[in-house]
Amino acid sequence: MSTKPTQAILFFIVLLAAMNSMLAQHILKGIVIDAATQIPINEATVFNVTTNNRVQTNKKGVFSIHISNENDIVEVSHNGYDTQQITFSITSNNRIALLPKGEALDVVMINGITIEQRLKEATDAVSIVSKREINSENTLQLAPILNRVPGVFMQSGSLNTNRITIRGIGARSPFGTANIRAYYADIPLTDGNGESAIEDLELATISRMEIHKGPASSSYGVGLGGTILWYPEYARFQETRAKLYTSVGSFGVFKTIAQVAHGGTTAHMNVTYSNTHSDGYRDNNSLDKASVTLTSNWLVNDTNELTFIGNYTSLKAFIPSSLRREDFENNPQSAATSWQQAQGFEDATHTLLGVNWKHDYNETYTQKTSVFTSLKNNYEPRPFNILKEEATTFGIRTRLIAFKKYTNSSLKWTIGGELFFEGYKAKQFENLYQDFPEGTGSVAGTLVSNLDEDRNYFNLFGEAIYTYKKLSISAGMHLNRTIYTVKDLLSTTQEKKEFTFNGILSPKLGVNYEAYNNLNLFATVAHGFSTPTTSETLLPDGVFNPRIKAERGWNYEIGARFHTDNRKLSGAISLYTMKVSDLLVNRRTETDQNITLNAGKTTHNGIEVALQYIWFQHHQYTMSSYINASLTNYSFKDFTETDANFSGNDLTGVPKSVVNLGVEITSQKGFYGRLDFQAVGKMPANDANTVYNDAYELLSGKIGYQNLLGSKLGYDISFGTNNIFNTKYASQLQVNAFGSDTTARYFYPGLPLHMYGSVEFTYRL
Repeated sequence: MSTKPTQAILFFIVLLAAMNSMLAQHILKGIVIDAATQIPINEATVFNVTTNNRVQTNKKGVFSIHISNENDIVEVSHNGYDTQQITFSITSNNRIALLPKGEALDVVMINGITIEQRLKEATDAVSIVSKREINSENTLQLAPILNRVPGVFMQSGSLNTNRITIRGIGARSPFGTANIRAYYADIPLTDGNGESAIEDLELATISRMEIHKGPASSSYGVGLGGTILWYPEYARFQETRAKLYTSVGSFGVFKTIAQVAHGGTTAHMNVTYSNTHSDGYRDNNSLDKASVTLTSNWLVNDTNELTFIGNYTSLKAFIPSSLRREDFENNPQSAATSWQQAQGFEDATHTLLGVNWKHDYNETYTQKTSVFTSLKNNYEPRPFNILKEEATTFGIRTRLIAFKKYTNSSLKWTIGGELFFEGYKAKQFENLYQDFPEGTGSVAGTLVSNLDEDRNYFNLFGEAIYTYKKLSISAGMHLNRTIYTVKDLLSTTQEKKEFTFNGILSPKLGVNYEAYNNLNLFATVAHGFSTPTTSETLLPDGVFNPRIKAERGWNYEIGARFHTDNRKLSGAISLYTMKVSDLLVNRRTETDQNITLNAGKTTHNGIEVALQYIWFQHHQYTMSSYINASLTNYSFKDFTETDANFSGNDLTGVPKSVVNLGVEITSQKGFYGRLDFQAVGKMPANDANTVYNDAYELLSGKIGYQNLLGSKLGYDISFGTNNIFNTKYASQLQVNAFGSDTTARYFYPGLPLHMYGSVEFTYRL
């Protein structure tokens, strides 16, 4: 055979093999996101270990990489996240969620539902509560978790009676959390009357909390105190798991959580059921609560993503109410006499549904739209009347988000709006419990009020962040218009009365400068406001009060965020002053009802410090500690009422100081433990400052062990004790209660020493 034909045949074989190799090449596409926040991760590395091919994600977390066959090993990694090794679906839109290793300042991303940015670059005060912090308790009480956050204070009279304040805002709300905005996966938890039923959510369904303190964000609407963002927990990429959690504790606490999650390559679903029972520490204090939560997301294609949120909560909880000082000190387990005789309780159901749609027009523009609705029914016998209320809400929230990068600078901006409609119906009946034998409880009598109220508002907002090298400038503007329409169905005319709050413009301006690689300085000036809640707009006879006005305020703040070169020490500090006018103040009447007044001005001055230090970080164990502190001087600047002048007095219902210390140890062998100490300063219970709640200290601890049984079944056993010192303290105040200093019922007794134990099993397919 001649040489030339042989060479031709060899060349043909080599060419055929090369073509076959080229045809065997496939493309793996996907998006890399933060598992806690769902924020796309820029510059994450996608590495094909088999072929040594390496690419990085773009600013929207998107990547595309060549692979030779389905046996290739592909790793996804980024600084501050656990590396993930994946199998893949060829050409599919894989949605890969990386788990953050911690809350490193230069890695943490915030504002997942508006303009995404690194925490260290933020111009306002932001605190993060991680999944690890949420799990540090028994998923039953939110207060011990939130009270570690500087500037945030949650009072808890019982599991169903809570009040969250941020920098003193909301402290005088009679019941519940007001003047603070809350969102769950871009769906408002704040209803039309400005109240946020945050405790309705099951903590086991939360992956992270993000707390913006003060009115420094233009994108979240009405909230003089600030905004709390809740990030749902979604199923993980290519994982199917089932979890069963059971906890038992003092005072008849029994809680069960069952969770099933399935994560594919493009779609994920997580279903959580929880059931909680408590006999309660006090008389007339039992609680039964059940909830079902669904979170699901679907990466439809390269440009569209859908998220589904659903929650149903059913609650029946008896109400012991507050006590006068003598009963609080000598018989804290008792209920208030009138509430005990009426057997007061609340029986409520709450349904929340929402759909979020994210659409990428291109690498610059993204549209995010949320449609949501909720239904709430509540039946609440109180000694002074029986309340029956229904609320139906519907809303839509949308905004356009843009990001443009230049040579030495970048510009991020958003513009959008939110429409909210709520129909609220409330009936009040006489409570005839005193006309029946003792033990009968509440009996409904004559209908005394019947209101049909529509509460509607719209928000228009815009915000921009311009970054030039190490300097960031943030500016925003928010416009709100709120309209109440009230019809008294018991009146002869049944005439509708419309009350419209004047449109309120709230500007914001902030700067952030990276002084060094590990030190960022920030400052902000922002305006905010809060409309009154439904209960605050009503007079004691149920008639709408047309003279009530919204609170308004300006916040001025400077601060710093930092970490050392070895990252052992990190922290943040903020100094602020807030001036509030048209302050909403609650008064308790002789019939145990509330009346709300606009009464003067307040000044909120404070300093917040958060420090974390890693003592040891070996391959066998890690030991870290933290110090969080809030030192405040909140006072009435101009507050007179009838013949009394409260100007210069301390602001009611807010502690002078809150200091938290803690230490945590984790071991690679599965052992873990933590110890938390909290010191709370004294709080005035009335505007006259003649009654104070004493300062107190609490010590709590938890230990546990987690490991695997085989390769698929994991377990976690833990034991905890709260209030180890058995301190007697008031966990919530009823501010400005009616009566003299000795007879007024100001105090909700806190729980004495109590313990709990829990066990959790997780099975992964």
